[in-house]
Amino acid sequence: MSFQAYLDNIKAKTGKTPDDFRVIAEENGLLQEGTKTSQIVAWLKADFDLGRGHAMAIVRAWKSATQPKSSLEEQIDRHFSGSKASWRTVYDQLMDDLRQFGSDVAVSPTQSYISIVRNGKKFAIVQVTSDRMDLGIKLKGIPVEGRLEEADKWNAMVTHRVRIDDPKEIDPEVIAWLRQAYDKV
Repeated sequence: MSFQAYLDNIKAKTGKTPDDFRVIAEENGLLQEGTKTSQIVAWLKADFDLGRGHAMAIVRAWKSATQPKSSLEEQIDRHFSGSKASWRTVYDQLMDDLRQFGSDVAVSPTQSYISIVRNGKKFAIVQVTSDRMDLGIKLKGIPVEGRLEEADKWNAMVTHRVRIDDPKEIDPEVIAWLRQAYDKV
């Protein structure tokens, strides 16, 4: 689910925008210095029956409104800084391959990973460390076997994970799994 989809769902459920919640939070003293995010999340859950993901989307919207905007490229660059820089070329090649699926392939970076989306719906994610690139893929109904690991404890937004220790491991099999996920979205 995209960030905007979270906000749209919140608006549909509560009739409120992040700005509306900000006003109410200020009235309740929840935006004072020292207030923890967990307190805001607990308030949104108790008073508005929002789950953690939706509550965090509101907090993120508040932070986004007060911080300078960074470009998409700057957001992606943050994932490949320092010891993770060697994976940037691999990521760029992977994205070139995925864009062959269709013009509707895009990316939506978060703080911890890069979502790969089709028409705003996530079908895969990329997360890098200094040692490897992890690909999360939405493949409901596909058995966990071989290089396809279960992803639930690593990231609940996808069903499977493929660990890439060597760029050569992004082979036709991996591209086929990604294509299958793309086609299902």
